[in-house]
Amino acid sequence: MVSVLINWIVSAMVIFSIAYILPGVRVAEFTTALVVALVLGIINALLKPILLILTLPINILTLGLFTFVLNAFLILLVSYIVPSFKVDSFFAALIFAIVLSIASTVVHNFLP
Repeated sequence: MVSVLINWIVSAMVIFSIAYILPGVRVAEFTTALVVALVLGIINALLKPILLILTLPINILTLGLFTFVLNAFLILLVSYIVPSFKVDSFFAALIFAIVLSIASTVVHNFLP
């Protein structure tokens, strides 16, 4: 249970720091980043597996790179759900998805 909370807080810190650096993505405050991390985690757990199965042929053709496009759509969905989290365009969501994937992988590899 403690590791889930640590992962959630670390994900929120990564989201908050990326939104601070990346133009086109705005997070109002850290509690918004916590909500974004929670909603994104729920959407990734419930909706993403279904979408990955539906888009499997195009994902195979692009050697898995379409997953970043799918992540960008999910981030845009989160920006519509969470009122204080704004993403200006699809391109900003795509860059945010790529940087978030890389940063989350790097940071979570250092956690126990």
